Amino acid sequence: LMQVGVLPGCKSSPESKSAIAQPDQCHSNPTYPLYPNPSAAAASMASIPSNDVSENGHGNGNGPSPPRAKRPRAALISAAQIRDEFAHHDPAVARVNNGSFGCCPASVLEAQARWQRLFLAQPDAFYFDGLQPGLRRSRAAVAALVNAGDVSEISLVDNATTAAAIVLQHAAWSFAEGHFARGDAVLMLHYAYGAVKKSIQAYVARAGATVVEVPLPFPVTSPDAIITEFHAALAVAKAGGRKVRLAVIDHITSMPSVLIPVKELVAICRQEGVDKVFVDAAHSVGQVPVDVRDIGADFYTSNLHKWFFCPPAVAFLHTRKGGPITSQLHHPVVSHEYGNGLPMESGWIGTRDYSAQIVVPEAIHFVNRFEGGIEGIRSRNHEKVIEMGRMLAEAWGTFLGSPPVMCGSMAMVGMPCCLCIESDDDALRVRTMLRKDFKVEVPIYYNSRQVKVQEMAKDNNSDPVTGYVRISHQVYNVKEEYERLRDAVNKLVAEGFTSAKLRPAEKQETLA
Repeated sequence: LMQVGVLPGCKSSPESKSAIAQPDQCHSNPTYPLYPNPSAAAASMASIPSNDVSENGHGNGNGPSPPRAKRPRAALISAAQIRDEFAHHDPAVARVNNGSFGCCPASVLEAQARWQRLFLAQPDAFYFDGLQPGLRRSRAAVAALVNAGDVSEISLVDNATTAAAIVLQHAAWSFAEGHFARGDAVLMLHYAYGAVKKSIQAYVARAGATVVEVPLPFPVTSPDAIITEFHAALAVAKAGGRKVRLAVIDHITSMPSVLIPVKELVAICRQEGVDKVFVDAAHSVGQVPVDVRDIGADFYTSNLHKWFFCPPAVAFLHTRKGGPITSQLHHPVVSHEYGNGLPMESGWIGTRDYSAQIVVPEAIHFVNRFEGGIEGIRSRNHEKVIEMGRMLAEAWGTFLGSPPVMCGSMAMVGMPCCLCIESDDDALRVRTMLRKDFKVEVPIYYNSRQVKVQEMAKDNNSDPVTGYVRISHQVYNVKEEYERLRDAVNKLVAEGFTSAKLRPAEKQETLA
């Protein structure tokens, strides 16, 4: 019977043979067989210490953290090993869009596959003895990563959109049950993620909330510009003595991508008497430092599959321990663990694949193979995305959409005005053309000039810039991919292309 050894880059040690590996070890559970059979799986499950499992056989995930075992430090990853880890990426595509779906290295995918086979080999043993301890190891790893006060503050969910639904569902119930008055306000940024905006409409607006948007400027020149607009929108939300029940604040907006001064905005909410603050940080972990205690929000969520090398889909929701509504938060999918606390509810929403949520320790091991760990990865990605953004801006006669201090590992770069991107549909059609005709994957943003007091930014020829690419940089990216994007756009410009050529005939007549 083959046993799971250490992952590539790890050396075996007495510590790495323990039945429950800790977040700083090489793998989630090294005693589980690589090709398990039901009896072996059951035996492996039985080796999990009973103090990590409650009386009903389901680990409650809120007990004391087990002792942390040391592991030997792995050698730094080489350029060739990085290429091997991401050899499953389509080599024909210049993939400068890590932001949308993230990436997952082969070593983490292999660990995930072991968990999947273990479940399929003996699902009952996995459910009763392995699932919750595995999830708790990941929750403990996340708690340490974001400086949570306690592992019980961390719930694992599929994505940040699910976390938003949990928070907004509670707000909707508060309106429905009379705890909030009809007309009380919910504040959100104009550039909030589209799915979250729709969730706000579906949950709280429908329940009677007044939704107030913060009309953020773009391009943006400094964090102060955002703080000024936030103050103004908060005053509108509070007009007439109205109470602001919830503020939804992005840490890094998606489109356009801008790093928001989230700590300062949370502090303003506290000063102005906003009831609760929810930070939607879908892009943050792996792009910027995250300290949930320092930020001070009531709720904080981030994906781990975007910038932290986990397989899709896994995210976390942090809720401050001891908060009066912590016990009132529930997963939108009601299953057998309803009422046992959000970490447990989220840890079982029915039969499904939980392996992505169990392999967070493997992702941590992967990032620790890089010089400086996640801090080094963040720093190098930031430097490279700014370097590549400036290269593109110089080639196109444009500019970055925000200063480097307001970028993480993504940057907005103005596109040549002559492309005539005049709608969201234009932006999507040009993006599709770049993918199909040039094998370049990059999101394109249409700046619709929603902030009326802001003058449209102009390129080097004093023409207004309406289209922007959002480029990402991750460890697998190389300079040639950005040069391919540069050359593709330059070719379109040289050929006199405009986005109007991609519009349906009736659209061309309407916009003519």
